[in-house]
Amino acid sequence: MWTGNDEADGLGWLDIVSAWSTRLHTLDLVRDFVGQGQFTDVLLLGMGGSSLCAHVLAKSFPEQEGFPSLQILDSIDPAQVRRVRDGLHLDRCLFVVSSKTGNTLETNLLYQSFFDERRKRCGQDAGLQFIAVTDSGSTLHDIAVRDGFAQIHEGVSSIGGRYSALSNVGMVPAAMMGLNTETLIANAKRMVAACGAEVSIEKNPGVMLGLALGVGARNGLDKVTIMTSPGLDTFGGWLEQLLAESTGKMGKGIIPIDSEGFGSPVDYGSDRLFVYIGIDSRYDVSQDDAVTALEQSGQPVIRINLSDVYGLSQEFFRWEMATAVAAAVLQVNPFDQPDVEAGKVVTRELTDAYEKRGALPIENPVVEEEGMRLFADESYGAALRKGSGEIISVQGVLGAHLASLTAGDYFALLAFVDTNSKNRELLQDIRRMVRHSTKLATCLSVGPRFLHSTGQLYKGGPDTGVFIQITCDETEDLPVPGRRVTFGIVKAAQARSDFKLLANLNRRVLRVHLGQDVERGLASLRDSIAAVLRQSKSK
Repeated sequence: MWTGNDEADGLGWLDIVSAWSTRLHTLDLVRDFVGQGQFTDVLLLGMGGSSLCAHVLAKSFPEQEGFPSLQILDSIDPAQVRRVRDGLHLDRCLFVVSSKTGNTLETNLLYQSFFDERRKRCGQDAGLQFIAVTDSGSTLHDIAVRDGFAQIHEGVSSIGGRYSALSNVGMVPAAMMGLNTETLIANAKRMVAACGAEVSIEKNPGVMLGLALGVGARNGLDKVTIMTSPGLDTFGGWLEQLLAESTGKMGKGIIPIDSEGFGSPVDYGSDRLFVYIGIDSRYDVSQDDAVTALEQSGQPVIRINLSDVYGLSQEFFRWEMATAVAAAVLQVNPFDQPDVEAGKVVTRELTDAYEKRGALPIENPVVEEEGMRLFADESYGAALRKGSGEIISVQGVLGAHLASLTAGDYFALLAFVDTNSKNRELLQDIRRMVRHSTKLATCLSVGPRFLHSTGQLYKGGPDTGVFIQITCDETEDLPVPGRRVTFGIVKAAQARSDFKLLANLNRRVLRVHLGQDVERGLASLRDSIAAVLRQSKSK
């Protein structure tokens, strides 16, 4: 089934559910600790697989009486960090630092910031407001011991982050929310049994789903479009990472399309495989009608229905199994991420340079108009200038960039900006316009979060993406304790690093720098893209 590499080192997720039979009491201890009334909030600091399951649980389940609210901070955008921080009662907040290795840059910066603030306030007792979820022997494990954390919950070395939902990584936050973890594990056990080796392939829900995904991708249906019932939106984000990071390598991959919104059949091309995940109690007539219309138009649709929200735990396992099977069909290793480390190296080089010189390297734009600057690498920039027309303009360069979209491609916005509700809606407007005009799949990836998710796919997967990276100047930055760099500078370095790697791979990538007024800049970008799409239609 495998490629013959080191897949055997990543199979701990197959056994973790059965292991809970002797360990459920540890979750009861977590629940008792958090449910004593001393905490009003729990803030989880983590990236990628260390936070996505917790995010699903926090948004899919209602708050439980007598338990704190669980929030997730998986961004170092200064505005987002400040907004989360200002909404907390810090003296009554429990901080969960979640990182498999303890070497995750963003998680470490967030921990340094919050722990520094708590230490100034509480002195040597600051660690009593912190809990770690990490592997034994990790850097974070050592820090937690040194700083006197209240609890340390160990991960399993043979479980990678994106397969860790049913381990301590997902179940400790569930217990903190006051959820019935026994029911979550019991539901997961039923799916594990249904996916067992003794079950025939045609009756095995995980294997059959994986075969549909893998065979579909090999036959051109590689844009897996995720649709969910109201209140299950964040499940798509978890699934997006699982599919993208597991399969997007060696020039192959499944491109997950999350939160694109429901369209009519005429909005889609012939490269989609639709997945609709619904909950009986959250039935939505308009959604069901939209999915039925897709089925009647001949589009391939997979429907998965849950009786209640506690069924999510079985879906975590079903999709882990399915993704591993799909990767086997595509003949890639589902448990590695070979293109991620290079980005960390370039980011480190840029931040080290900033520590020495106090500035990032100067860049020259392809074109600049009214505070908006567009950047591309030398060869692609020359092509965009040529395609722009006699007068090089922002609209002309955008037009040349979007003109490279062809059948089978996808369009992705890589947004290293604050994604508050207004900004997110503007970004979604752009997606809807591009989809409607081109019939192509669209992605919205928020940086630096997506570097731990779809970033692997964008660099290691098929060369079918057309990317617009969006960056900005910070209106009010945040310092990093003991460092010259700031949160905003690290985010900018990560954006430049990702841009450089995509360009080095000859990906079609254009960076749009908006300045400080992000909302105004996004509105201007939306209007420019709308004009480009209208012109292309009229030709």
